[in-house]
Amino acid sequence: MTKKVIITGATGMVGKGVLLECLESPLITHVLLVNRSPIGMTHPKLAEVLLNDFTQIDTLKSQLQGYDACFFCMGVSSIGMNEDTFTRLTFDTAKAFADTLYEQNPKMVFTYVSGTGTDSSEKGSVMWARVKGKTENWILNKGFKDAYMFRPGVILPEKGIQSKTGWYNFFYVVFRPFFPLLKKSKNITSTTKVGLAMINTLVKPCDKKHLENADINVLAIA
Repeated sequence: MTKKVIITGATGMVGKGVLLECLESPLITHVLLVNRSPIGMTHPKLAEVLLNDFTQIDTLKSQLQGYDACFFCMGVSSIGMNEDTFTRLTFDTAKAFADTLYEQNPKMVFTYVSGTGTDSSEKGSVMWARVKGKTENWILNKGFKDAYMFRPGVILPEKGIQSKTGWYNFFYVVFRPFFPLLKKSKNITSTTKVGLAMINTLVKPCDKKHLENADINVLAIA
């Protein structure tokens, strides 16, 4: 049983990791990237469409039909943003994407990447956590065949992947000699494991819908 998937955020560290695993997986036969800027990769499985404003995703309806999953890995940092701006860039874009994909593919699996500490109550004191929680709740309640909220904490980059955040890369360079030891911790995951776990949601559904690093690591080898 082969699958066709849509990935957003493939120019970022997490999305790139998910993309590489999908391209290597025999389960995945076709990958459609929806990006704001070109990724600069070619592969027989790979197609790409560019969209500057993700709230306008409905303009691509005809290209979004017939997919089994969406791995929504796009995100922005809340640093320096007020709540209105962060909500527009986080909740509004994901909502538009989920609404349009549900209309085209209601039986798909939708996986959203938020982060550890996300606030499902939407009422906490941390702004980004409230907005991410609101986004998670919208997707979970949309009605997809299945949906998962990935809440990674520390993620180690593998297979040559780099973060788009400069100080993250500095951290990774300094601690790279310790990666083999860090990988043994159940509370630290990697770009490879995130990708494998997402793929496994398509064939081995699990009851838990909010997945922290330890859960992601287990699902990656399921």
